[in-house]
Amino acid sequence: MSDEIKSLDDLKDAVEASDMVVEAATEAAPVTREAVRDELGRSYATGKRKDAVARVWVKPGSGKIIVNGRDQEVYFARPVLRLILAQPFEVAGVVGEFDVMCTVKGGGLSGQAGAVKHGISKALQLYEPTLRAPLKAAGFLTRDARVVERKKYGKRKARRSFQFSKR
Repeated sequence: MSDEIKSLDDLKDAVEASDMVVEAATEAAPVTREAVRDELGRSYATGKRKDAVARVWVKPGSGKIIVNGRDQEVYFARPVLRLILAQPFEVAGVVGEFDVMCTVKGGGLSGQAGAVKHGISKALQLYEPTLRAPLKAAGFLTRDARVVERKKYGKRKARRSFQFSKR
């Protein structure tokens, strides 16, 4: 080995050289994402929340949201659920610019609204990669892993025990 380190000066030079190589490697490879669209100009994503799974297609339009063939006001009657669906558009700053068509199965209405929100967020960042930063900062691209706890053997519910009687 010709590059033996015999003094502290040699060690210092070797460390500086390796640091410059690492910096050059990180500067040379910026991450560029490409838009993912089908032949109809739509982006597709799957959103999940609790037991609900939503298949979401996003395309440029007037801001219309169709859920299981029905308008969002009909399917999600509670205003809170419609607010959940509007969050990704507000955070990304594209309110009224995209039409959404989705099918959702499983779970209840609250879980389905969360699944559609997750799917919209993922589809938006696939359609327009520049929207990834605000959506990720808001936490909309992360699947919410909280699910209902299962019932255990010997218990009445997941955690509820039978009433204890000493006598």
